[in-house]
Amino acid sequence: MRIAIVLTLLAAACGNPPDVKKPTGGGSGSSSVTNSGSDPTTKPGGGPAVLKDVGCPAFTCAYHPGVAQYFTCLSGGAGTCFHFGGACMPEGNCMYDAGSRSYKTCSKGAEGVCQSWGAACVPASKCMLDPTDNLHRTCADAAGGTCKKFGGLCAP
Repeated sequence: MRIAIVLTLLAAACGNPPDVKKPTGGGSGSSSVTNSGSDPTTKPGGGPAVLKDVGCPAFTCAYHPGVAQYFTCLSGGAGTCFHFGGACMPEGNCMYDAGSRSYKTCSKGAEGVCQSWGAACVPASKCMLDPTDNLHRTCADAAGGTCKKFGGLCAP
């Protein structure tokens, strides 16, 4: 429940609307605040300032090797996810199959688990799980749903 509330608040608070302009009031002590994209300024006279745009987090659907299931990654880096949210299905249904240690198209799945596997695939991002250390790395040479040559760490 708390995660849903946090996600709702994040979605509602992600940044300021572009080009917000408030009119300059007459008389002394008045101010106007202009936000032209991402550089707000306060004119003489004081008053509230508009905060710079805050980027919205980009959540991904990441494989959790400990439970062989996909979850929303709320926080991650260095090739792994540190904080998982609810179950999800990755875009394109290209999922890691721990049994064959390869990526396959999931023809029938739910709640982050595939119940029926299809043909071999490669995730569009080419960010694949390296089963030797359970970290995600960019694949430089993929074939048959496996990576023949891993590169640097990537965000799952």
